[in-house]
Formats: sequence, structure tokens, C-alpha cells
Amino acid sequence: MTHENETRLLAGIERGLFIGGEWVDAEGGATFPVTDPSTGRTLIEIADASPADGIRALDAAVAAQEEWAATAPRVRSDILRRAFDLVQERKEDLALLMTLEMGKPLAEARGEVVYGGEFLRWFSEEAVRISGRYGLNPEGTGRMVVSQRPVGPSFFITPWNFPLAMATRKIAPALAAGCTVVVKPAALTPLTTTLFVQILQEAGLPAGVVNVVNATRSSEVAAPIIADPRLRKLSFTGSTPVGRKLIEQAAEGVLRVSMELGGNAPFVVFDDADLDKAVEGAMLAKFRNIGQACTAANRFIVHESIADEFADRLTERVSAMKIGRGTEDGVQIGPLIDEKAVAKTGALVEDAVARGATVRTGGSAIDGEGTFFEPTVVTEVAAGSDILREEIFGPVLAIATFADEDEAVRLANDTEYGLVSYVFTQDLARGHRMIDRLETGMMGLNVGVVSNAAAPFGGVKQSGIGREGGLEGIHEYLSTKYTLIPAD
Repeated sequence: MTHENETRLLAGIERGLFIGGEWVDAEGGATFPVTDPSTGRTLIEIADASPADGIRALDAAVAAQEEWAATAPRVRSDILRRAFDLVQERKEDLALLMTLEMGKPLAEARGEVVYGGEFLRWFSEEAVRISGRYGLNPEGTGRMVVSQRPVGPSFFITPWNFPLAMATRKIAPALAAGCTVVVKPAALTPLTTTLFVQILQEAGLPAGVVNVVNATRSSEVAAPIIADPRLRKLSFTGSTPVGRKLIEQAAEGVLRVSMELGGNAPFVVFDDADLDKAVEGAMLAKFRNIGQACTAANRFIVHESIADEFADRLTERVSAMKIGRGTEDGVQIGPLIDEKAVAKTGALVEDAVARGATVRTGGSAIDGEGTFFEPTVVTEVAAGSDILREEIFGPVLAIATFADEDEAVRLANDTEYGLVSYVFTQDLARGHRMIDRLETGMMGLNVGVVSNAAAPFGGVKQSGIGREGGLEGIHEYLSTKYTLIPAD
């Protein structure tokens, strides 16, 4: 039955670009294959956009901007709410499609549908709450009117690791604010965005409000869109090096930018922590999405007095994890996204071992079909190891130790990144100190997952600019306008 479901689902996916409310071929009929990382086999081929196709998509967004901005907030809200309901109805299809093109276990894919859908519901509610203010100026000579207006046509570049949630997290607030958009999903996982846009069509979204260009030549397609003076907003989720280049390009047009970039999350476990909760939190923070998440715990900084017990408990859990294709029952670890990811993960483990670390379980790529890497625990990781400096983006849990709170803070903050941190302690005062002392935009205190549509997601330092979700999320797509009216 699973194979029949896959065949049916793929048969219903549009193959073209979505421009001006229509599914169209790419320039010259170019296509590219989308593969299943668990098998390496092609799922389907879809249109591969050219730079000219990208500008066509921007043309459509610009043409639709004025009317969409003038659309009543309640109408925009109702469309987003219908989209939320349809996403719930299509939950199994969306989850299966994510598993096929990205590899995550089906149970986790279902969780992403719930999480991603919540951005539609949340911003459907925020669409009707955009507010301003009115009042007499201090001199008494005039009335001040402060209003919020849509920023305008926006360009989104989304990543491959959460193909539904990263689309809804950007598209929903933009639509709620009255902005039209062009989306370029990752070439590794474009199908989920395609199905989501089909759902938006069914929800009644007007033509041209959302446009999608799939492309393997990402930078070539993105550059002319970013350089176009009609574009007013750029949002990107991905690596910090790419984010820096995009910010540089956006500077020419002084674009509003939102950047959700790299992470190197510390997971700090103090000697008074509830180890049961810490171990459970570690499993969630590290192995969710096969470790391929910017919020994944990257460095486990554990008090030296409990490090062995913590490692023993984790090793027992990790060594029992089931590896396989995400559609199989009970699978907890699917494939990494491609061969490059496998090679990088292996190199990080090898470097740590060469510097004196011990592999407690796992540590190797798995031979055979697909791009699998064993879930791994590495202990006694030495300072300076690559695995403590680089974002792992794989199922490897690396443990280093500390002696006191000051050392824990120093180690946790010793990175150019500042997206999220995790702290486990039963000392309330210490917990509050860590909130103040850790240099991250988000923190989980005695929890291993922090993301929520109602919360502002984003980092500090080189982890990004701006926030997605929460009350703050819609303001990324609004500009403030002040008007003075004479008092007499």
C-alpha cells in the first residue's frame, strides 16, 4: 500500500513553475530530477528555472502587489485559515512527500506538518491585528497618525531540511501583511513547496500573490531578482557564508532582509540536572530531523562529575535507534540529504578521534543503498576539534566537559554563532543567570525543543537578522508610516 500511495501522490504533483497563478514550463523546457536520498532513485523531474523565469515570477508578484495590499485583512486571514485547514486534511500526503524527498522518518514528517501548519493559523489571526496609533503631538499643534503598510514584493530562499515549515514560516506572515512573494525552494526538496502552493490555490489565493521558481542554478536565478529595484524584501534560511553574500547583494537596493543562518548550539548539563530529563532533551535536540537542523544541539558541554553517566545513558539509547528508509515502521534515523553530508559528518568524527576523542557507538557511514550515517556518540572531545567549531548537521552527539559555571558559559559562548542554547539545571537562580549570560537569540531551559509558531525564532551574532513567528514575525513584512495632521 505504501508504494501505491507514493505513486498516487507523485502523480498529482505539478511539474512546472508557478507564475501568475499558472503552472508553466521553464525557459527552454529545462528540467531536473528530484531524488529519494534513502535509495538514490529519481522520484520525478520538475521544471528548472532560468534567470529570465525568475524575473517573470517577480513581474507577476509586482503586478499583484497593489491589489493584494488593498485586500481586506479579514479576506487575507480567511485564505490563510482555509490553507491551514487544507494542510491538516492533506497531512498524510504532505508528510509522505517530505519523507520521500528529504528522508526524515514519517513520524517526524507528520510533526512538521503540525508545526508548519501552525504558522498559517497563527498569521491568519495576526492579519486582522495589524495596528497603529493616533494622538496629539507634545506641542499640541497636530495629530500624529502612525500606520503600518506592507513592505512590498518579497523574495524567499528556503532550505531543504524543513521543506514545509520553512515555506509556511515565511509565506504566512508575508501574506498576512499584504505582501506578494516569489519563493525559490531548495533544489533538493522542492516538491513539498509545490504541493503546498497547490493547496494555497485551492484555498483561493489570487493569481500572482505567490510564485514559485524551482532552480538548480540558485545564485544565477536569485541575483537578478535581488538586483531588481522593484523588490523590497529578501528572506533567506541557510548557511552563514551564503547569507553574507546575499546581504551584500541586498545592500545595493537597501532591501529589508531577514536572515536565519548557521548555528552551533551548546547543550549545557550542570551537575544538579535531572539526568532523565537531560537525556530525553538531548535525544530530541540532537537527533530530530537526523541532526539536520539549525537548532540541533551541536556541542554537549557536561559537568565533569556526571559526564560518564550522561554518556552511558545516551549511548544505550543511541545504539538502539532504528535506521532505515523513513517510510518504514519504527525508523528513527533516516538518510542524510546527500553524499556530501555523509562525507562531512565522517570527516568531523575522524578529526575528533585523531585529537583523542572516543567513539562510544556509531561513527561510520553505512555501506549500501542511500546516504546513511550511523547515529553516533563521541566523548572526551578536545578543545579545538572541528566538531566543536563547525555545524555538524548529522546524527553525531559530541561531549566535552566543564568544571564550573564560568567555564560552561565561556565554552558555550566560544563561537561566532548565537542561534539557540539548551541548559539543564534544577537551580532556578542559575537558570536565570544562564538566560542572561548565554549569547543566543533563543534558549531552552530544561527542554530540548524550543520552536513554536507563537514564539520569535532567530539568533544573534552570525546566526542571523530578524525574527520569524510570534508577534514579531509579521513586522518583518511591514513598514511604519507617520503622518502629521494640523490640529486646526
